[in-house]
Amino acid sequence: MTTRSSSESRSPENTATAVNRHEAVAKTSSSNTDRSATTRVGMAGLIGSTIEWYDFYIYGLAAALVFGPTFFPEFSPVAGTLAAFGTFAVGFIARPLGGVIFGHIGDRVGRKRALMATLFLMGAATVLVGLLPSYAMIGVWAPILLVSMRFLQGFAVGGEWGGAVTMVVESSPADRRGFFGSLPQMGVPLGLVLSTTIFGLVSLLPDRDFMTWGWRIPFVLSAFLIGVGLFIRSRIAETSAFTQLKEGNLRDKLPIADVLHTNWRGILLTVGMYLSAGIPFYIVTVFVLAYGSNELGLSEGSLLWGMLLAAIVEAFTVPFFGSLSDRLGRRPVFMASAAFALLLAFPFFWLLESGSTGLVWFAMILALPIAHGGMYGPTAALYAEIFGPKVRYTGTSVGYQLGGVVAGLVPVTAGFLVNAAGGASWPIALIWVAAAATGLLCVLIVHETRGTDLTLDVPRPRR
Repeated sequence: MTTRSSSESRSPENTATAVNRHEAVAKTSSSNTDRSATTRVGMAGLIGSTIEWYDFYIYGLAAALVFGPTFFPEFSPVAGTLAAFGTFAVGFIARPLGGVIFGHIGDRVGRKRALMATLFLMGAATVLVGLLPSYAMIGVWAPILLVSMRFLQGFAVGGEWGGAVTMVVESSPADRRGFFGSLPQMGVPLGLVLSTTIFGLVSLLPDRDFMTWGWRIPFVLSAFLIGVGLFIRSRIAETSAFTQLKEGNLRDKLPIADVLHTNWRGILLTVGMYLSAGIPFYIVTVFVLAYGSNELGLSEGSLLWGMLLAAIVEAFTVPFFGSLSDRLGRRPVFMASAAFALLLAFPFFWLLESGSTGLVWFAMILALPIAHGGMYGPTAALYAEIFGPKVRYTGTSVGYQLGGVVAGLVPVTAGFLVNAAGGASWPIALIWVAAAATGLLCVLIVHETRGTDLTLDVPRPRR
């Protein structure tokens, strides 16, 4: 048996080989750790966003089906529904304010702390809606309290989206930001799936039970979901981009003033791009519930389950389009989807007016998973890459939520216009066309952002 000498085992060649092997193992371990951390942050964004949007959407469903007779019983059925949609719109009016306040916290104190606060506030407001007395019990205070809770919901969600996408995109590899950024975006269809499923189940109760106490169950259930979301978010780390700002004492004293001064053009473009996705989305998920049942005689159950099917499909198409934007660029994917949305506006309502359940569901699948999903998938990475790290949370939040104000007013506006047109759908189809055209114009103006260095104060877009 032979053994190697000490000098042989310590030769330069062997030492270099050992060092290289050690560095390779360390690099692989670091890569696996980074990948694991990115996935953990992405899943936290997905789950938290799903819960928060669940809270937001159950209000829209209740506004279309319950709140009119419960909180506005002295109105006519049509006026009561319009009043309920008006309370729905209040949440959108509050969203930009939430974007400014929580954006300030996120850019000054930390992304994580702001996201914990938004989730808690949303959950508290949602549970309280489920516990509110009706108009029959406390009179005019019932709708006043309802509007107040809706304002708090909107205020909370105003800081949720920008924070979730900022945290995930900043934690992602440069070549996978579109995919990982789409994970919080999946919270929109998944929140819709969750809210529609639970609301669909409670709607199976006898009408009297559903209208008195059944509709409250989805709201009160939020207490459990929020607890889960807070636990998950408490376990993720702050992003390195914010940590560098904090350690270098580079944070802005007033991020909203900075972003409006240095990147107001980016704010306007993000608002315009939001409209092309947000307005058709709220037409389909909120307005169509009331329009389909009241004007077209479609069953509420059929509309709810059609929306559920479309939302399930969109949960898969959103990450697909996000990933596609990593390969093709944000602009081409968004542009093609906005053009499709523009062409779909009138055919969507023709399919709806057919009265066929299959065609109604097909229309919803075209609108949500394809048109909306194609724009929404790359939106997170696109918005986050437009703004520098010092104002990223604020910039993405304000741009997104200002667009949300316009979108939130569409259901009540559409109700008035369609009622004035004798039940015809062409006024709302024209609004849809205008929104898609606006987004298409904005994405033609914006620079390609794929590959942007997120650590730069002023991102350098790829042309």
